Amino acid sequence: MTQPAVIYFGPDGRTSKTDAPPPKVHLRALLFSTSKRGRIIESMHVSVYRSETLQNFSVWVYGEQGILVRGSGLFVGESGVVANHHFMPPIDGHSFRFTEGKYRIDVFARILGDSKQTCLFSQNLDISHGQAEELKDPVAGLFFDWGPDSSRYISHVRRDSPPEADDHRGADTGRLTRERIKTVTDAKPHAVVNPLAMDDDEFMKKFNG
Repeated sequence: MTQPAVIYFGPDGRTSKTDAPPPKVHLRALLFSTSKRGRIIESMHVSVYRSETLQNFSVWVYGEQGILVRGSGLFVGESGVVANHHFMPPIDGHSFRFTEGKYRIDVFARILGDSKQTCLFSQNLDISHGQAEELKDPVAGLFFDWGPDSSRYISHVRRDSPPEADDHRGADTGRLTRERIKTVTDAKPHAVVNPLAMDDDEFMKKFNG
């Protein structure tokens, strides 16, 4: 996995009549294989560490603007696969909040045929007191943009809508709204559902497994 160009901490863009949006970790990177035959990723997840706290973001969705799918059985060849990757916690982790402190994120993949999961990427990140105060706003998100000259991530909080893929301000956070998602895979392999035909409760359940 290459160095992600951007890492995002903040709320997911899904809307619900009763619930606040769950927290999300988003990153964009290239996955590649050193094997000429390629490898198949069965699943991916992100572990977020803050002091003594660990929260796994195990709901994995990936793709490009307009089409996002629930991650499962991704083939990665020598030329690689570049995509936006979105990770959310299971339902019992929706209360997790990005507060002040020092963080470490580890990106793990379970590869078909391997007995143990593989850590593809690990990064230490900081959330300052000021940024934590800004993140109390339910529409605020924290972006970590990679600075090639300084070889470190430069962070900033934004409250505006996520930039589009061709917007030079930054990478697309891929918020999982009805307008943004055209198709999603159901739990059954190759089954495709139309989220626009769902009511709000059914729509939310589809993305929480």
